[in-house]
Amino acid sequence: MAEAIIKDKKRILPCAAWLEGEYNLKDVMVGVPVKLGKNGIEEIIQIKLNPDEQEALNKSASGVKGTMAKVNI
Repeated sequence: MAEAIIKDKKRILPCAAWLEGEYNLKDVMVGVPVKLGKNGIEEIIQIKLNPDEQEALNKSASGVKGTMAKVNI
């Protein structure tokens, strides 16, 4: 990850990213594929998920939001 940022490689890697509507999720940090370059996360890559995958992502995001609420984030 550091090399992709330092050398502006524009590599696609899995990374925790703040979502603002991507994957139909908002105001939550979840691991998704992103393009990393000199500006850090330069793009959130949205891949088509099947219904089971979307449900699993939603469940994960719900858990993260629950934890965020407990620590007042």
